[in-house]
Amino acid sequence: MRHHPRTIVVLAAPLLAALCFGCAKKAPRSHAPDDYGDAAGAAYEYDDGHAAPYDEYEEYADGALAGSDSAPESIPYDMQDDAPEMTSASRSAPEAEPAEVSYEAEEAMTAKHSRDRGRALRQERRSNRRDRGKALATAPSPGVATAPTQKATAATPPPKVAVTPLPAPIHDTEAYGHIQENEFIAVADDPRSTFSIDVDTASYSNMRRFLREGRLPPADAVRIEELVNYFDYAYPQPRGEDPFSVTTEVAPCPWNTDHRLVHVGLQGKDVAAKEVPPRNLVFLLDVSGSMSDSDKLPLLKHGMKMLADQLRPQDRVSIVVYAGASGVVLEPTADRDAIKQALSRLEAGGSTNGGAGIELAYQLAAQSFVKGGINRVILATDGDFNVGVTSEGDLVRLIEHKRESGVFLSVLGFGRGNLNDSTMEQLADKGNGNYAYIDSGAEAHKVLVEQAGATLMTIAKDVKIQVEFNPAEVAAYRLVGYENRKLAHRDFNDDTKDAGEIGAGHTVTALYEVVPVGQGTAPEVDPLKYQDPGTALRPAASSGELMTVKLRYKQPTGHTSKLSSVPVMDRDGVVADSSESFRFAAAVAEFGLLLRHSKWRGNASWAQAYALAGSALGIDSHGRRAELLGLIEQAAALSGQDVEAVAETTIAR
Repeated sequence: MRHHPRTIVVLAAPLLAALCFGCAKKAPRSHAPDDYGDAAGAAYEYDDGHAAPYDEYEEYADGALAGSDSAPESIPYDMQDDAPEMTSASRSAPEAEPAEVSYEAEEAMTAKHSRDRGRALRQERRSNRRDRGKALATAPSPGVATAPTQKATAATPPPKVAVTPLPAPIHDTEAYGHIQENEFIAVADDPRSTFSIDVDTASYSNMRRFLREGRLPPADAVRIEELVNYFDYAYPQPRGEDPFSVTTEVAPCPWNTDHRLVHVGLQGKDVAAKEVPPRNLVFLLDVSGSMSDSDKLPLLKHGMKMLADQLRPQDRVSIVVYAGASGVVLEPTADRDAIKQALSRLEAGGSTNGGAGIELAYQLAAQSFVKGGINRVILATDGDFNVGVTSEGDLVRLIEHKRESGVFLSVLGFGRGNLNDSTMEQLADKGNGNYAYIDSGAEAHKVLVEQAGATLMTIAKDVKIQVEFNPAEVAAYRLVGYENRKLAHRDFNDDTKDAGEIGAGHTVTALYEVVPVGQGTAPEVDPLKYQDPGTALRPAASSGELMTVKLRYKQPTGHTSKLSSVPVMDRDGVVADSSESFRFAAAVAEFGLLLRHSKWRGNASWAQAYALAGSALGIDSHGRRAELLGLIEQAAALSGQDVEAVAETTIAR
């Protein structure tokens, strides 16, 4: 069940009520996590032995206060305590299978919590203010003596709503690559911006995991392009033979209204389920000791069982495992029961020799290679490689060599405390695949069911974007995110240079913050001494075009790229009249700037990001956009900000 961790836990009232009114059920008792395996943080244990985090406990307590005589009968996997109190007997007991998860229930609760949390927080604050107002009204004036009384002169105000952080994992060795934020660049110095597309989404779900734990993510864990690209956008389908469409839009930049924000969106061609070619999927599973926590291997096994239920007769799944050594535990098959039985037998233990497992997985994929099909190795790990080929450079070179076989690599990250995000991102990038982080049953369903069909079907590879800015219109520009995807300008026309892939139905979004001519040059950049930016302009500079977006891509099995270009005009649009896609992407980017404490965040605020996202929820059938609202509130509260102003915030025009 996808849910948001509460920012306040009310314990005294339910416990006192249970004692005073003699509730039939015992009040749950708390226990603290004893190691970093407790992914859910502090939880409460019922008298029947099962454990649940605060959300579920409050529902139970509410029922007790109302006279309910029954606690919840079952706890979905995501709500179980990941590290219950252990005894010597339980440590030696075989690993229990996780309870079945209803991902529909997770999404329903996600939307409900996102809608209700802000309302509850605002009502609490309004109540606090009313109580404080009453107290002030009845308090004596300063300097006036009063007779002693049995009661206090003024009532103590109720406690303020505050975040109660959950315990952080001990021995935290999570590794994130340093992100050097893109700077503003003067068009006079360099009118071109070149980068590879990126369809990774790991940073968003990992950020969500941090906020659910009650702490802000490290700045380097926040890759803004992955936050933006976690969501789908309503871009038009491509026409003709092109594998994707290009959409552009320009409006004021919400966090700096003197600047313009340029939105570039790509929409991959949708492919009907019946047209998806056969899938040859080799799952390379890390079963080392570091994967024993319940938010790692058990969650992975649960997600793969959901995938097994979706297999078609023409699909094949095989399983390779690695720890200190590697081996094949399931030959290619479409037999759902065989897959589930193989998964049930897996247990974690030993060191982590990822290199040997990768070699074996690619061998198995080559043996079952489907010409014209989807051939993919899917690596599932926490990235904690510690024996064999362990350096990031050696692993990347291994993957670069293997991708030439036509078998692509996707990476699924799991767990907390020792997550090696940096290595996993690089492996997926060089393996012509994507990187996702799975923090819940609902995310497992999204990645392993929703996106394991057509979206694994590559419709264009080595997709590069090069933007040329018109110096008559733009003084300076900054690419928002994509720091790890920048390319040299000469790489755009070099077909030997690797770039990102687009799968069927994928959307890719990029944002540029531009400084219009007349609004100054790039911040912290002095004007040129020996060159006049206004000279030697070509006739096209007077066209009124803001910039031109050029794209290069190859067919999935091709070696020669195709070029297309789209001119971008600034119609002087305003944010309030912009599309839902523009507003929502801008809100996510603003959220990311705040999480990163970006020096380019300008006038960004949690309230504005919340209002902007709330104005662009659209259809949101899975509740993922609504979920973002709750995450913005959580981040704001963790930052010590009062987000009550959200209700009154209007969208900047």
